[in-house]
Amino acid sequence: MREPVFTGVCSAIVTPFLDSGGVHYDRFGQLIDQQIARGVDAICVCGTTGESATLSIREHIAVVEYCVRRVNRRVKVIAGAGSNDTSAAVYLSQHAQDSGADALLHVTPYYNKASQAGLIKHYEHIAQRVELPMILYNVPSRTGVSFAAETYQVLSQLPQINGVKEASGNLSLLAHTRALCGEDFYIWSGNDDQVVPIMSLGAKGVISVAANLIPEVMARMSHLCLEGNFREAQALQLAYMDLIDALFLEVNPIPIKAALNLAGYDVGSLRLPLCDMSSGNLERLRRAMVKAGLLQKSA
Repeated sequence: MREPVFTGVCSAIVTPFLDSGGVHYDRFGQLIDQQIARGVDAICVCGTTGESATLSIREHIAVVEYCVRRVNRRVKVIAGAGSNDTSAAVYLSQHAQDSGADALLHVTPYYNKASQAGLIKHYEHIAQRVELPMILYNVPSRTGVSFAAETYQVLSQLPQINGVKEASGNLSLLAHTRALCGEDFYIWSGNDDQVVPIMSLGAKGVISVAANLIPEVMARMSHLCLEGNFREAQALQLAYMDLIDALFLEVNPIPIKAALNLAGYDVGSLRLPLCDMSSGNLERLRRAMVKAGLLQKSA
């Protein structure tokens, strides 16, 4: 029986940039160390939150290598390796494997909008060429295509497929997936505002954007669920809903980078076509951070 890649909270870590536009590796190392010290169970590098879409192939490779070295086996490292080009996904996967990553995160091919048969062929092709466990990533709001529960059932038969990061918001899909797939096809929430309901259906944790800012909270929330203490976990989920909502006022990772900069982490700017938050949304984010005790109220 397969073991889950991780249980609890995995931080979908941001990629800090220098003013010159390059990756700020010193700051990245500090962020990694802080995340581990504050209780995360894993780190996902070069995902959506890490702005993988605007990293060059060389940068992507270098960022994964750096993260693996810096983490140094203290927690699991999950490397984003998805692409809408199957051969590119294989290349990134093989490199992450050679770098020493613990697992791979593979988003559904975007823009192409593959059929369910195409999704199966895509993941079968990759799985035949890597040994690392793979976490599928379902986020149809970004990619334009969603897995069907029956497709999960087929892919769950591949030994490399460890489970899925579910960010569709579709709890019915989740329930049908749990009914169709074996106990060792694991699910992780991909939505910070749905950690408790998704874990109540058997998910093993969350791959979290908010954990960049509140890792202790997300760690406690997920571990309370793992312990079956959904009452306390629910209280945490509800207490932080305003902040979590504010972190998604604009497309991720715009708000989380703004929040980290407001909190003094100096993670730099975004890469185009992403740009700074509007002034109105930034003020709403600031107010939510004050309410959560992350910033002092302005005089």
